[in-house]
Amino acid sequence: MTGVPTVPRLATKAVLRRDDVRQTHLLLLPERVVKLNTSSAAILDLCDGSRTVQQVIDHLQAEYGRDDLEGEVVSFLGEAAAHGWVVGAGAGDARSNGA
Repeated sequence: MTGVPTVPRLATKAVLRRDDVRQTHLLLLPERVVKLNTSSAAILDLCDGSRTVQQVIDHLQAEYGRDDLEGEVVSFLGEAAAHGWVVGAGAGDARSNGA
């Protein structure tokens, strides 16, 4: 899980929103809006700083009745961390800066 925070949370600058008019999920960032698919929004919604990556995976697998989501979730969180959308939840997280 290189580059993926152990306990991910949305970066302070990021806000997850549902646009009911357009029926889509948005990640609001300074001077940028990212349109998310349903899967990406579901992952980011669970990144609240209280769950480990494994707990996020377990929750999604239970919710969607699948047992093969680990690779997709870890890959997406790695990309999200690289973009600065998610960071580690606490100072004790060795990868709290998402690097």
